[in-house]
Parts: sequence; C-alpha cells; structure tokens
Amino acid sequence: MSIWLRISKVIASIAKSGEQLSSIFLKLRTPPEKTVGFTIAVIALSAKMAKADGVVTVEEIAAFKQVFQIPKNEEKNATRVFNLARKDVAGFEIYARKIYKMLYSNSKILEDLLEGLLHIATSDGLYHPAENIFIEEVARIFKLSDSTLATLKARYVPGETVNPFTVLGVQPSWELSEIKRKWKQLVRESHPDKLTARGLPTEAIALANNRLFRINEAWEKISREKN
Repeated sequence: MSIWLRISKVIASIAKSGEQLSSIFLKLRTPPEKTVGFTIAVIALSAKMAKADGVVTVEEIAAFKQVFQIPKNEEKNATRVFNLARKDVAGFEIYARKIYKMLYSNSKILEDLLEGLLHIATSDGLYHPAENIFIEEVARIFKLSDSTLATLKARYVPGETVNPFTVLGVQPSWELSEIKRKWKQLVRESHPDKLTARGLPTEAIALANNRLFRINEAWEKISREKN
C-alpha cells in the first residue's frame, strides 16, 4: 500500500469520526504508520508555519508545493492535510515534537526541514515577528544550536545581515584553506544524491539549489576578502 493511499485512509477516518488531525496523528505508531506520520507532520508543520502571521498567502502555498514536492495525482490529498492542519486547534508544537522524536539522531534532516519552513515563511518577501517566534521555537524543539539557526536565517530572512562566515558556519580567524574545506564539505552535503540518502527524497532538492547558491556566494566573498 502506497504512502499516499494510507494518508487518504487517515483523511477518510477524520471525515468519518470528526476528530482533529492531531488526534489521529498521535495514534500512528507502527513502522509503516511512522512514515505516514512523518509526511503528515511535515505538511502540518508547513501549514502552521504559513498561518503563523495570521494570513496564508498564495506565495506560501506555492513555496510549500515547491519545497515538499507532491506527486501531481496526490496534490488533492496533500491539500486536504494542509487545510486540516490549518484548522486544527492543536498547536504546531505537537508536530514538531513528534518529528524530533522520529529524527533526533539525524540533525541534518531536522536542519533541512527547518530550512524548508524558513523558505515558506519568507516566500512572500516578508518575515513576520510571529513567524520568527515559530521558527525559533521549532529550532528549540529540534535542539538545533543558535549558530545553526543563525546560519539558516542568513540564507533566507530579508534584511538579515548576511555574514558570509555565518553562512558557511566558519570563523573569520580561520585560514582560507580551512574555510575552503568547510565550503567543499557543505557543497557535497547539499548535493541531491546526499539529500536523498538523508531520507528526504525529492522534497529537499529545491532547498538545495538555494542553499548551494548562498554557500557559493559566501565562499566567493570570503575568498575575495582573504586574497
């Protein structure tokens, strides 16, 4: 049974029982259901992110579809989950904690997911204070460091001071050769094949393109300064 067929069954059970999405979500425990749970949690967290500032824009919905690529024939099911999450009285924390419980041993996937949420939050050219609170709380639940959060924000937030050293996660005092090694490491980590191996098949490809652009831009600035 495909993941989307299982998700459609979850949606059908919600329609039949009248329960909230979060109530059904918390009952997903067996291995196959964990995969369903993760997908639902990603969609739900994205919906909560889009709603954080009180308005879900066309740009945010488009950004969600771009980042977490949904099969064309399954967009209807994904949209239904997205809308159920928007209307759910439960807070976003319930989904963030469940995702962390599933992925606490793989911080890179958690970083990818937070990066996707930042992409959605800033897709309309604005970064509302409520969205910032949302992002910072998710980062806290994911147990991501302040420096990791600062690096991700530097890639996305409009008006954020883009410090090339922060983007690469390096210190200005480092030798150029050390910075170059870190830059190459980040480029390798952002390769689509690496992202697939980390468990987010096509969902992270759009993010990788933006990430690679920012990483390469930061390296060019630093190498010009150092030389």
